[in-house]
Amino acid sequence: MLHYLSHLDRRVTMIFFFCLQVILILTKLYDYNLGSITESSLWRSTDYGTTYEKLNDKVGLKTILSYLYVCPTNKRKIMLLTDPEIESSLLISSDEGATYQKYRLNFYIHSMLFHPKQEDWILAYSQDQKLYSSVEFGRRWLLLQENVTPNRFYWSRMGTTKEPDIVHLEAKTVDGHAQYVTCRMQNCSEAVRSKPFPGYIDTDSLIVQDDYVFVQLTSGGRPHYYVSYRRNAFAQMKLPKYALPKDMHVISTDENQVFAAVQEWNQNDTYNLYISDTRGIYFTLALENVKSSRDLEGNVMIDLYEVAGIKGMFLANKKIDNQVKTFITYNKGRDWHLLQAPDMDLRGNPVHCLLPYCSLHLHLKVSENPYTSGNIASRDTAPGIIVASGNIGTELLDNDISMFISSDAGNTWRQIFEEEHSVLYLDQGGVLVAIKHTSLPIRHLWLSFDEGRSWSKYSFTSIPLFVDGVLGEPGEETLIMTVFGHFSHRSEWQLVKVDYKSIFDRRCAEDDYRPWQLHSQGEACIMGAKRVYKKRKSEKKCMQGRYAGAMASEPCVCTEADFDCDYGFERHSNGRCLPAFWFNPSSLSKDCSFGQSYLNSTGYRKVVSNNCTDGVREKYTAKPQQCPGKAPRGLRVVTSDGTLTAEQGHNVTFMVQSIIRVDFGDGSAVSYANLSSTEEGIKHVYQNVGIFRVTAQVENSLGTDSAVLYLHVNCPLEHVHLSLPFVTTKNKEVNATAVLWPGQVGTLTYIWWFGNNTEPLITLEGSITFAFSAEGMNTITVQVSAGNTILQDTKTIAVYEQFHSLRLSFSPNLDEYNPDIPEWRRDISRVIKTALVEATSISNKHILVAVLPGLPTYAELFILPHKDAGEEDTQITDDLQQISDILVQKLNQNSVQFDLKPGVKIFVHAAHLSAAPLTDVTPSHSGSAMLMLLSVVFVGLAVFVIYKFKRYGSFLLPCHSSVRVVVQMLQLNPMELITCVI
Repeated sequence: MLHYLSHLDRRVTMIFFFCLQVILILTKLYDYNLGSITESSLWRSTDYGTTYEKLNDKVGLKTILSYLYVCPTNKRKIMLLTDPEIESSLLISSDEGATYQKYRLNFYIHSMLFHPKQEDWILAYSQDQKLYSSVEFGRRWLLLQENVTPNRFYWSRMGTTKEPDIVHLEAKTVDGHAQYVTCRMQNCSEAVRSKPFPGYIDTDSLIVQDDYVFVQLTSGGRPHYYVSYRRNAFAQMKLPKYALPKDMHVISTDENQVFAAVQEWNQNDTYNLYISDTRGIYFTLALENVKSSRDLEGNVMIDLYEVAGIKGMFLANKKIDNQVKTFITYNKGRDWHLLQAPDMDLRGNPVHCLLPYCSLHLHLKVSENPYTSGNIASRDTAPGIIVASGNIGTELLDNDISMFISSDAGNTWRQIFEEEHSVLYLDQGGVLVAIKHTSLPIRHLWLSFDEGRSWSKYSFTSIPLFVDGVLGEPGEETLIMTVFGHFSHRSEWQLVKVDYKSIFDRRCAEDDYRPWQLHSQGEACIMGAKRVYKKRKSEKKCMQGRYAGAMASEPCVCTEADFDCDYGFERHSNGRCLPAFWFNPSSLSKDCSFGQSYLNSTGYRKVVSNNCTDGVREKYTAKPQQCPGKAPRGLRVVTSDGTLTAEQGHNVTFMVQSIIRVDFGDGSAVSYANLSSTEEGIKHVYQNVGIFRVTAQVENSLGTDSAVLYLHVNCPLEHVHLSLPFVTTKNKEVNATAVLWPGQVGTLTYIWWFGNNTEPLITLEGSITFAFSAEGMNTITVQVSAGNTILQDTKTIAVYEQFHSLRLSFSPNLDEYNPDIPEWRRDISRVIKTALVEATSISNKHILVAVLPGLPTYAELFILPHKDAGEEDTQITDDLQQISDILVQKLNQNSVQFDLKPGVKIFVHAAHLSAAPLTDVTPSHSGSAMLMLLSVVFVGLAVFVIYKFKRYGSFLLPCHSSVRVVVQMLQLNPMELITCVI
């Protein structure tokens, strides 16, 4: 039956609401000459679209409505919003839109957010960026917070916090910074609000989703991402070390896991997919180079689709050598496969398409318009059925598009149309309705009762209709759809109600269903379980009604396929998860104290939500291990907030364990024992202003260690980087330069500490020269004072009377993976050093490797002496020459190589193919090598400084602030100290 809705001009927009038999439609007429809405109408049907009643007299004949809201927890409650250009009012109904009460507002609503459980609780965001709350379904409002970022306010998730009235929001301070704030919906004053993330966050970065809260903080030009799981303390999200993200989007957070799309430093139109552990901290790579695009509003769109009804199943379009191909996974990204093309085309002709050279490719965009179909569709109530547009061939194309369907969760596909169609799921997928995408008027649609295997043509109107959209059923047991459009470009809206209930004469019974087992190319264990669903037999024509759901789920025995590589590990061609070149598995044990335990990873972690049991589960699960006993080494003294200043008369707190002695530098010292149970730590109050040398000493039965902190009582300086050569000659002057960020910060004072000197040198210049008289590893520390900000950096320099050097080069494929940052160069230096030691059996005491900044990638190899007692200088010269000859020989033979990542092998070469030493043993020549390296330092200085801001915060403490100083225990390998980096 065809129904004429109104006689309004077709330039209206329409908003629909369904509730069982009730349909509400709001139409608005926009006058392009005036540039505003001049008329609106509200229509209501109580027989699901057979007849409509116009309700303008019930809401006010002159009232212009702009939006329609429905309470998600009580569909009987309706809210209408008036056009803010005319008036600011709400019309509220509690009887499914039959009657309304009008309430005037003293603010203009931009958007609203209903509470997920409490039907009368609402948050309203105003056009002047204020957030209001109501506990009476909009009848009364309370101002909650001003200067709230648009769309960055959330209700607390039930179950995560005990109080359901907690609101999460991002608010701007007076000086324009953004903060993450939580408060109760009836009181958000400064006295009672909480700030779960310390300090400021980036504007428009707060996300509260399920058990997770995400914020972003940019430092030194690079974004850092933080996560809070179940509202615990924030932790920085850990991607593989050299991912270096420049953009991140949280895709999903269901099943206690974060799925994120990350655009890395070397990507422009693609993103990498990463998947996290339960806490959302440690991320591993799921799929590289997923295609991305932007919509009309500039929002990033990732070509990733989560299939409804099948947990862990995703489709993604990956870019490979400038071709886009569609991949599918059944286990949350652990394994990906190309789609097998149909065996036959629509006409029954065989399709010759052989994997991996040819496959099926799908468009994965989902329509934001609820009245039109996107490129792909699936439903929770119809597991296994996927309908999508795409093509067969070597890559995804934007033309020559056909429609394809899979009724077995993507294992096999069938072509159903040669042109794009909108497909609706009716009767829980028991009926599929397809309407052609066309700019021409149509009067036919297609129906399938057997999951798209066969289609029947039906006429839904006697006069061809320009179709603007299709409305599916709102309930679970109806078989009604509504097609709306227009007969001509000047005609009124037309609504066509199509009811398929008459096609069925009965409801389905138990014997109308057959079992269907979910599988992946024959493998029945998906996400650690065998799942069997009920599907209606294709020959049965009965109405399914309420979905029967899964028939059974049986756990499988765990195999290696149920485990992914853990953080820091990569899967190699042999299938094993091995440590990445940048990851040291033993680092976990270094972060714990004697007597405690830590989880020692096997290199594998079970896919989150995988239900497998027994089998290899015990073998691959991380094992708790006792922290090893060790002598204290690498003791550090730092303030808890990263500053190097303290206020006169305020406490400085040292957090320590075991036995410790602290000399506060002001004439007082204390000794403590067994502080492990003292959470407050050691407190000390300084009564005088000055620079104090604080010395901490820790000891256990295996040894002792000490550390020094120079405390100042003192303009915003963000970072200081001390530039030094790697190696120098004994008694040869060294130039040390402090590079600052930002460069202009006013008058500065530089304090220089050399080696173990107890008194510093103070200058007004950022450079200084100094000669070391002792061989070995020496340290230089510079502190820069700018107003009440003190920053410092410490570097180590190798000092020898004789040494040789050799320039190294690499196979060109290394440049593709070189992000040109210090941490990467440091790790590559370590890997090269290990490769040299393995290839030559030369002691690592003789080798220092420094990778230089810039491209192409080069490194400097220093051959260092190891002088025994009584050894003559001539013997040292001979030893250096012998070592140099061995190294050059192995480098010329391509014997020095390392794996950068699975499938990427790097060869190390001698850039100067000479067995002679490149550096003379005389001080002047060694100094020249040093100056050459120093010039290279300045080439990559800007990149380095920017990157370093990412790693270290400003040592800034305003006056009249208390300081909490922390003593940190680090276990450092002494030989790592001679692996230098620019």
